[in-house]
Amino acid sequence: MACIEARGLRKVFGTTVALDGVDFRVEEGRILGMIGPNGAGKTTALNAMLGLIPYQGELRILGRDPWKERDLLMRDVCFIADVAVLPRWIKVSQALEFVAGVHPRFDRAKAESFLAKTSIGPDRKVRHLSKGMVAQLHLALVMAIDARLLVLDEPTLGLDILFRKQFYDSLLNDYFDRSRTIVVTTHQVEELQHILTDLMFIDRGRIVLSCSMEEFETRYVEVTVNPAQVAVARALKPMYERQVFGRTILLFDRVERGRLLQLGEVRTPSIADLFVAVVGNQAGVAQGATP
Repeated sequence: MACIEARGLRKVFGTTVALDGVDFRVEEGRILGMIGPNGAGKTTALNAMLGLIPYQGELRILGRDPWKERDLLMRDVCFIADVAVLPRWIKVSQALEFVAGVHPRFDRAKAESFLAKTSIGPDRKVRHLSKGMVAQLHLALVMAIDARLLVLDEPTLGLDILFRKQFYDSLLNDYFDRSRTIVVTTHQVEELQHILTDLMFIDRGRIVLSCSMEEFETRYVEVTVNPAQVAVARALKPMYERQVFGRTILLFDRVERGRLLQLGEVRTPSIADLFVAVVGNQAGVAQGATP
């Protein structure tokens, strides 16, 4: 069953086309990484899914129209934004009490259990918490809500690497199960690669790549080519080429690994490297054919 289904989704702000008639589908129980440069349309897509802005086209979230049925939808959806804030004067215990009073599916005991794994005490005020601790508090509040869809927009922006790792480890180990769906946008794609089940690249309001991680790992291959084999490798029409410390690295789409093993060191590319290749090709600045 589809958790999210969009057909011809379009949003225009003045003369700026933020979403240009995109189609996508996310099945229940998946973790989708939505990757794109600033201004690509990621946040606009999330806002449409959350019923925060009107749009053109068809959009269903958990079978509901988010613009017309937002009140009902929000019982099953949680959201953490990059600009999410808590009142600086509020105590942790008061934040728990507030959420318990406004959300019928909030489990305070579960939130307290998550917070017990941190150094965040119930009597501490938000103003005395580090940015990483505030992110942990947000996550504890959200993970204690029995939601079917969790939407994260740059949730670890500005956090150091330790807090980012703890955030995603908690998300995967303490929250995610095969009945919940997570959609996350981030620029720190390397830290997400191990938890994603699906990948989407968006650029200038259009989806330029959409695949499962299984497809990603079998379809794309990166080769550090032996110097004597560069011409042979280029003849196989790589989608992208770059130079690192004098070595030629080529990225291939749907080329048999057996053929590439003869050319040099073969590996699965990082999401970041594939993103540069695909979005660079879309902009017409990369070498080779687009995927």
